[in-house]
Amino acid sequence: MNWLLLCRLLGLVGMLVGASMVFSLPWAFPFFGEAVEFESAGFWGICGAIACSLVSGSLLYLAGRKEHGTILRKEALAVVGLSWIYSGILGCLPFLFSGSMVSPDVPMTVPDALFESISGFTTTGASVLRELEDPKLIPRCVLFWRSFTHCLGGMGIIVLFVAILSHLGAGGKALMRREVPGPTSEAVRPRVRESAIVMWTIYVAFTLVLALILWLEGMSVFDAFCHSFGSMATGGFSTHNASVGYFNSSLIEFTIAVFMVAAGTNFSLYFLSLKNMRSHDFSWKSMIAPLRGDIEFRTYLLILSGAIIFLTYNLINNHIYDTLPDALRYAGFQAVSIMTTTGYGTGDFDTWNESSKMLLLLLMFVGGCAGSTAGGIKVIRVVLFAKIIWLEIEKSFRPNVVRPLRIGTTNIEQGIRNDVTVYFSLVLVIFIFSSLLLTAIEPNTEWQTNKPEKLIDCTSAVVATLNNIGPGVGELGPTENYADFTLTGKVILTILMLLGRLELFAILVLFVPSFWKNY
Repeated sequence: MNWLLLCRLLGLVGMLVGASMVFSLPWAFPFFGEAVEFESAGFWGICGAIACSLVSGSLLYLAGRKEHGTILRKEALAVVGLSWIYSGILGCLPFLFSGSMVSPDVPMTVPDALFESISGFTTTGASVLRELEDPKLIPRCVLFWRSFTHCLGGMGIIVLFVAILSHLGAGGKALMRREVPGPTSEAVRPRVRESAIVMWTIYVAFTLVLALILWLEGMSVFDAFCHSFGSMATGGFSTHNASVGYFNSSLIEFTIAVFMVAAGTNFSLYFLSLKNMRSHDFSWKSMIAPLRGDIEFRTYLLILSGAIIFLTYNLINNHIYDTLPDALRYAGFQAVSIMTTTGYGTGDFDTWNESSKMLLLLLMFVGGCAGSTAGGIKVIRVVLFAKIIWLEIEKSFRPNVVRPLRIGTTNIEQGIRNDVTVYFSLVLVIFIFSSLLLTAIEPNTEWQTNKPEKLIDCTSAVVATLNNIGPGVGELGPTENYADFTLTGKVILTILMLLGRLELFAILVLFVPSFWKNY
């Protein structure tokens, strides 16, 4: 392991995170319309966090400033994994330094702040904060930082890092492959820095357009930015306790739903669409060709459509909503929010019937498309896994027939087939082990007195954090949070958020002793 190179790159990441905190400072002033009076605690808390980030980043950079070696596979894995942990630690400082509170008279502890920060960066959207609307408990500028961590983590800190730095060379490609993992990582173009710039440009453009539309639809500038960060990053942090349901606007819900679907789509398809449109005199037919021809995107829309129809029927049939428009409104928004792993809520889906809640749990595992900001297993892996199972079934009664695994007309290599199978297996193992562990360590007395469904709550928490959703079912529904979990429970869930965001391997290798040895 090249430790000096690791220090230099981590130092640059630390300085980048510190510099990004500056965007939260203006919201401490009444001039911007959110703070009633100057939020001194929030302002100086963020300033202190900026100073700590810049100092720690500078020290790490100075330690490795003379090392300019090539970023190999091991260094790329280490930089990506450690960068997310380091960013999460720096990101929790504004909460701690500003004296933010979980609830009245309950200050945030270090595990609470770390949970909130990593939840933001990994775009999970799980929270321990019980009261978001009281500036005395959490300053508006800190609340903005909380949402801004979604913006940084959505497209990826390392992708932004690669886009800004021009001297990474071949090392940039190694970093991008670890940051944008999955069976379709080939979408990362050979000129990797140009790819990173294009991806971030599209991402920022979508975010700004959504913020403008939400402002025109009646949100304040503050709310519009925070909800656009949460929507395009598929994160789900809101500025209100009732999430998007606070606004009680079908127009706002429809707008956010459309952009959540867009955020769950492979961003490389947007680049290809724009490229086709420019080369064919802005033809709409040529623009939608990459989307129409992509099997993952078509499957993504098919699953979403089927889920919305199923939920709408269930909500009407069980008399949860009396009219078709209402059932379609809530079913559509919640299906999109859960499958794209955003986690926004417009109502308490924990009051829905059991089959509807089971479908939402299954959608949590599926997630969005590879190359999107969504979490979950990813649609392309689900497609590949279904094809692998089908081929194995056929092989059981036709052992001499050899059929290649194909997506469209493309043959899938055996290595990718193995990767998909291993990934599904690992997700299953981690899910089972974490659910058992969390159920074992959480005190029975807490659930016996207040929460009778401990097994459901703990299992739901694992599903929601491992797949970067945020809300679960039971006591972790859209109207509740994770504040009641023990310190150990919060640490486990924090690790699960990192595992889900980096698709397991960039975090798991950090626990392998031989990974750090120089051979």
